[in-house]
Amino acid sequence: MAQTRFPQSAAEGLTIIKQQMRNAASNNCDLICFPESVIPGLRGVGYEVEAYDHQIQLEALGEIRTIAKECKLAVILPMEWKDERGYHLVAFVIGKSGEDLGLQIKNQIDPDEDLFDYVPGEGRQLFEMEGVSFGIVICHEGWRYPETVRWAARRGASIVFHPMFTGEVNNPDFYNGAMVCRSLENNIYFASVNYAIPNQQVTTALISPTGERLCVAASGVEELLVYEIDPARATRLLAQRFQPELVE
Repeated sequence: MAQTRFPQSAAEGLTIIKQQMRNAASNNCDLICFPESVIPGLRGVGYEVEAYDHQIQLEALGEIRTIAKECKLAVILPMEWKDERGYHLVAFVIGKSGEDLGLQIKNQIDPDEDLFDYVPGEGRQLFEMEGVSFGIVICHEGWRYPETVRWAARRGASIVFHPMFTGEVNNPDFYNGAMVCRSLENNIYFASVNYAIPNQQVTTALISPTGERLCVAASGVEELLVYEIDPARATRLLAQRFQPELVE
């Protein structure tokens, strides 16, 4: 989990990613996850973000595929992306051989993001690597739409990754507590990945299937958190016992 500085441009975002990928590879990591929209940066959170350029996004994605193959490292790469439907906030998943494993589009758009005409995705995806299934929920989804996490857990995810941006907030206990809730209410690992930002009250953290904070980044510090999970601990007991037919 790479808690990185906020990029000043798409080019700096790519530089940050390359540095942290090589750092992760030197630490024998299998998979690295970055914060929300690390290329070119997230709009509407108090930082200047350059205009969208699809060619730059394409080229960055290609370079990261190449480095993934060189480092034998899978990557969860949150980006801004445009297709025939419009602008999205997405997370691409790239395998250890540089292959595309799919992408998750942010389904639940924060009201503040309506200003940027983002289009929500349609549906959710489960990913698998070396026999371990995982899901991805992006920022607002994981905080306020727990159904997105349960969707993955009920379909076999041992861990859900949560790329996000959470700045200085009045109620940090909500966010830090929500991480624990997403893990404990589903009995899975929950990996929440934020930027390193000033006055940071909600930092990158990995929560166990029984609600323990296994590792937590320092406030305002660029840091790579490395942890070896045991997928067998993710029993998904509570997620599997959910009876949706009783509430819908």
